[in-house]
Amino acid sequence: MNHVILGTGAIGRAVAEELIKRGESVCMVNRSGKMVEAPTGVEIKAADLYDQAQVKEVTRGAKVVYQSSQPDYATWQEKFPPLQKSIIDGLTGSDAKLVLVENLYMYGETHGKPMTEDMPHNAHTKKGKVRSEISKAAFEAHRAGKVKVTSARGADFFGEWGLPSSMGERAFYPLLKNKPAQLVGRIDIPHTHTYIKDFGKALVILGERDEADGQAWHVPNDLPNMTQSEMIRMFAEEAGVEPKMSGMGRMMMWIGGFFIPEAKESLEMMYEFEQPFIVDSSNFEKMFGMKATPMREAIKATVAWYKSHPEKE
Repeated sequence: MNHVILGTGAIGRAVAEELIKRGESVCMVNRSGKMVEAPTGVEIKAADLYDQAQVKEVTRGAKVVYQSSQPDYATWQEKFPPLQKSIIDGLTGSDAKLVLVENLYMYGETHGKPMTEDMPHNAHTKKGKVRSEISKAAFEAHRAGKVKVTSARGADFFGEWGLPSSMGERAFYPLLKNKPAQLVGRIDIPHTHTYIKDFGKALVILGERDEADGQAWHVPNDLPNMTQSEMIRMFAEEAGVEPKMSGMGRMMMWIGGFFIPEAKESLEMMYEFEQPFIVDSSNFEKMFGMKATPMREAIKATVAWYKSHPEKE
């Protein structure tokens, strides 16, 4: 297989679908070797990615390897560094390029200043420090000549496939039932969101282009200054429902943490939703000529997916 995707979540699926559109051969890897509604034409393989020998075997002959796998959110500190180290060690000495899926946690609080790729890592949270650690280790491996590395960094994503993000299932399924979208933090300040299919396309572009190597790139985003409430209104207009919404502050998230592990783990990241959270993706757009999908077009596709995949009771 020319392209191997580690992880079968939404971003892995977005990468696979972009590669299929381009006529590439694709293999996706997870622990079980099974995937619900796997993309047509994609091979699914099983491997323990914490075992570098298995990483080496499952990626043998690959031209590009996309790292979209991650441990459970609550176990990042213990499990993310060894996972990524195993993947890098398994690829060391091969001809494959490693394209990393990253987020923006490593920058820490920017106090409303737009995030750029050259910002220093100033994380003050546990998960932000982990993200910084594993990113720096990967690019050090690149500089040491172990494996070619590049990465795409995206904001909170939205789109098809029932995402567990802040602008995902908890926002859109209630709306379609005429209930308030459950949002996080302040909903009236700018908060950049990345369309999942744009994330997939950006990762594929980075895999193709040598000039991407050795650095991180921000995925293109449309309307980076749009607020959460504006996104919900756009979704509601497209879906033909009332734009009802509510935003959970720190206290509600803290209470929710007693019942929902993800809420507890998200509490330290609340700063992203209490001040403008804006991503500058102009470097990617200028270098690779890619523009984000227009927001209305992305919302239309998102509405269509949620309507065709009713929430499971």
